[in-house]
Formats: sequence, structure tokens, C-alpha cells
Amino acid sequence: MASPNRLRLGVNIDHVATVRNARGGDHPDPVRAAEIVARVGGDGITAHLREDRRHIRDADIARIQEATALPLNLEMAATDEMLEIALRHRPHAACIVPEKREERTTEGGLDAAAMHNTLVRYVDRLGAAGIRVSLFIEPEARQIEAAIRLGAPVVEFHTGAYALAEGEERTQELTRIANAAALAAKNGIEPHAGHGLTYDNVTPIAAIPQLAELNIGHYLIGEAIFTGLEPAVRRMRELMDEAR
Repeated sequence: MASPNRLRLGVNIDHVATVRNARGGDHPDPVRAAEIVARVGGDGITAHLREDRRHIRDADIARIQEATALPLNLEMAATDEMLEIALRHRPHAACIVPEKREERTTEGGLDAAAMHNTLVRYVDRLGAAGIRVSLFIEPEARQIEAAIRLGAPVVEFHTGAYALAEGEERTQELTRIANAAALAAKNGIEPHAGHGLTYDNVTPIAAIPQLAELNIGHYLIGEAIFTGLEPAVRRMRELMDEAR
């Protein structure tokens, strides 16, 4: 039986699809990656269906859901197109993220405080459909307060600044994330974290007791090129377990 304090690992498989799309065709198949994650003890699959379809494609969503019993966390922008797709497929969770066409990857958290009037409809519609809504935000009290007002049950903290920082600056970023996780949990919101996490920097984040889940993708897919996906996921799982 899993420990009640066990930190869940969601694996983002977007960049398997990135490699596939670079050449066209069907290989490598992100569905196969999802099956491997399920086999080695991953707790969930994360996939970001972007407006420009640069990695995950529409058809991948149903195929991922059919291939494994792991919960699917669909990352999506707050647009009517993505809302319709989420309501059609009914993933376990939908994480609303900021999205800009020109960015290489998601840059920073959603400004939920400034976007309250825009986001409320998406949070309400997704929640009413039984989809667990998460907001991808910076670890800031203002953003957590916005999530509370919106009624979002989950927030995912953007850990990019922590991952890029060094020395005292990294310590400060870690404290900021820990304080935000405590504040979210105190207010009944389940805190998750992700972005830029690696073997070298994951342990202090994983040790934050209030965090319930880490979502990690690009680094694991990169390591999988050299070691294979199974060993990459197992090693991250080991480091997370050791931290707890």
C-alpha cells in the first residue's frame, strides 16, 4: 500500500510527440511512452494540447486514455476550443496554463488574479463536468488567493525560477515555493509543482511536505534518449521517495 505521504509523479510526454512531429509519421509514439510510465509506477500522464499542435495532437488524447488507466492531466489554454476538447474527452484533470504562440515552452505562471473574470467560466464548466481543475501559477500569495476565489481545487506552482537560480537565490526560491505550498494547503487547495525539475534539483522540492504531485517531462524525455524511459522514470521516482 502506498504511503499517505507519497509524492505522486506525473510524467509529461509532450516531447516524445515533439520528436515524432519533427519527422512526421507516427514514430516515436507518445502512447507507447504513456504505457511505459504506467508499467514502471508513474502516477499520471500529463499532455499539453497547444493551439499550434506542435507536439500532442488531438487524436493522441483518446489514444492515451484508452492505452492506460493512469489519470490524464490535460494542460490547456483558457480558450473556447480547448474547453470544448476537454469537455469531450473528460480527462481526470485539466491544468489551465498561459500560452503564447512564439514561446518555446510555457514561460511563467498564469496571472489568475488579473484573469479572474476570464477564468471563472472555464473553472466552473470544467468542474461541473467532473474534471479536476488546476491552475498553473507562480508561488505567490496573490495567485493562491485568486485560485481560492475561483474555487480551483488544485494549483501547480511554476518552478522555473527555482530551477534556473543558484546559491542564495535558489534558497530564496525554494522558501517561496514552500511557503506557497503551505498557504495553499491551509486553504484546502492541493499544491503541485513542476517545470525545469531534474535529478540534481528535485530533492529539495520533493521534500516540501504539502506538495502532493510533481509533473516532470522535458528532462525525463531527454534522459530517456541516453538511458531509456524506464530507467529515467525509476530514477526520478527513487529521488522523490528518498526526499520523503
